[in-house]
Amino acid sequence: DRQEYTPQELSSLILRRLKQAAEEDVGETVSKAVITVPAYFSDAQRQATRDAGQLAGLEVARIINEPTAAALAYESDHAGSKNILVYDLGGGTFDVSVVRMEQDVTEVLASHGNNHLGGDDFDAKIVAHLIARLKAERGVDPSADPVAAARINRAAESAKIALSDAPFATINEEYLLEHEGKPIHLALELERPEYEAMIEPYIAETLEAVHIALDGAKLSVSDLDEVLLVGGATRTPLIQSRLEAELGLQPRSEVDPDLCVATGAAIQAAVIGGEQVSSVLIDVTPYTFGTSALSDLNGEPYPYTFVPLIRKNTAIPVTKSDAFATLYDGQREIEVKVYQGEDPDALNNTEIGAFRIENLSNVPAGNVIITTFSLDVNGILHVSSREKRTGLEKHISIENATARFEQEE
Repeated sequence: DRQEYTPQELSSLILRRLKQAAEEDVGETVSKAVITVPAYFSDAQRQATRDAGQLAGLEVARIINEPTAAALAYESDHAGSKNILVYDLGGGTFDVSVVRMEQDVTEVLASHGNNHLGGDDFDAKIVAHLIARLKAERGVDPSADPVAAARINRAAESAKIALSDAPFATINEEYLLEHEGKPIHLALELERPEYEAMIEPYIAETLEAVHIALDGAKLSVSDLDEVLLVGGATRTPLIQSRLEAELGLQPRSEVDPDLCVATGAAIQAAVIGGEQVSSVLIDVTPYTFGTSALSDLNGEPYPYTFVPLIRKNTAIPVTKSDAFATLYDGQREIEVKVYQGEDPDALNNTEIGAFRIENLSNVPAGNVIITTFSLDVNGILHVSSREKRTGLEKHISIENATARFEQEE
């Protein structure tokens, strides 16, 4: 409206809207707030945040670091001392912090990051891939058309989200634009390995930052007790697997990564308000569920390599898919075995179910079979396998998958 605003005034408009939303929700006046800020914020930036709170009519009871808030959301009720790595990758920013938690004190030992790296960059890689495809196949550049560009951006983000749980994403944008009087359609399939190759340099950069933060905290990888994932972009499976390989710990992501920091702020607010706070209760699977396939184990090809689809401590309900391929030409059937356990050798885990798919297409090796595991809140595991080219499918349901072996153990 042709007015100039300071950053504090703009932030206060957002805070005022949040204050209003909170008041509508609780039916009372809200006068105090706990506000989270990135750990690397300077004193001037923290003071500006306080000023924004005051302009919005809020008394800022506490400003806490985002990694501290995330650690509170996971560990609001624990004993002993822990070193925690908080890996926070959002839509536009990345930061990693090393936090020490002891009874009532949470201290950020070191932080590092990049203010210009996030899930939006992942989208941009897919967008560039789609535009290159249109230029090569149709000789058109949609980036000059704002409507077509917006549709491609949306399609790229949807594909990125789909690839977190499925091995393929179908992108289908009909009548994207006109070229020489003819409609141009965009239809292609993006495979997870293709997408992972695009974003690999970004992931490598974040892992470098992890080691810089550890050096800053004067800790080694073996000193870490836990790794927490924060921010929507951490749903990317490649991030989880690379962190696990690098740090030797399975990262925790059971608290919704989009809400984790806000939950921690709410816990801090409850503590200031004198409430008794216990752990955030979330339904998670206590076991890893997966299948077996021919793959490398200890550097050798092994036919019973365990392929985990649902990792332990994943929030439920959850659905995960992966792609497998037939081994030899004309292979007409496969056996899908379902295992529960943590060992990389499937035969050392507990087999909890199996089924066969017969009459597969008589085609060369590499016929793609998509296997999907769904675990519901009642602990029932649904497993299905589908031949990609024909849709031929078989499935099995395993009752009580999360509790059936506890007594024997």
